[in-house]
Amino acid sequence: MAKVQKTYTKEFKEEAVRLAQTSGKSITQVARELGISDTSIHQWRKELAQHGKDAFPGSGHQTALEEENRRLKRELERVQQERDILKKAVSIFSRESK
Repeated sequence: MAKVQKTYTKEFKEEAVRLAQTSGKSITQVARELGISDTSIHQWRKELAQHGKDAFPGSGHQTALEEENRRLKRELERVQQERDILKKAVSIFSRESK
């Protein structure tokens, strides 16, 4: 049976690291209270230290190029659907006029 990977938001990760650093509790205790592994907090703390505000890019926070790419893909899909609807309408009306 495959193990399902849990995903956490950027805000959750930042808050978990902040709690571990400022609560006076051990990382293990904070992790247990949040229902995550202490290894996760260690990794998140390391990534936050290395990348600062650019840490945890995930799907919620992407580069401008990635955001533009997603926007264009959504627009392309919408335009293709509109085209398909128009093709069907043309075929229906051309049958009726005969």
